[in-house]
Amino acid sequence: QLQASGGGLVQAGGSLRLSCAASGRTFSLYGMGWFRQAPEKEREFVASIIYSGGSTNYADSVKGRFTISRDNAKNTVYLQMNRLKPEDTAVYYCAASKSSWYDPNTFNYWGQGTLVTVSS
Repeated sequence: QLQASGGGLVQAGGSLRLSCAASGRTFSLYGMGWFRQAPEKEREFVASIIYSGGSTNYADSVKGRFTISRDNAKNTVYLQMNRLKPEDTAVYYCAASKSSWYDPNTFNYWGQGTLVTVSS
């Protein structure tokens, strides 16, 4: 089970940190990712991280502004979002993949979303 938190309302240029807590004892075996869905748009990949935390992957739209990280001791994955833009407004979801941390299509365990709203 995945539980995301940390969303909220922030002004453009501001920062937020999302957290996703996972239950279970095999968290460290899963690739973890963040996705988002804006109103009337399809869900899109944001970032992912390998099970060990040693490698990451980002969508071009967030590269240089967002950082994904994980703490396997706490069964938690984070998304630090800096220099937020109004177009980052979306519901953000965390997800897990046991087969591939790099391929967004392999993420098949999903948490509930957390809403991020960036005002201009």
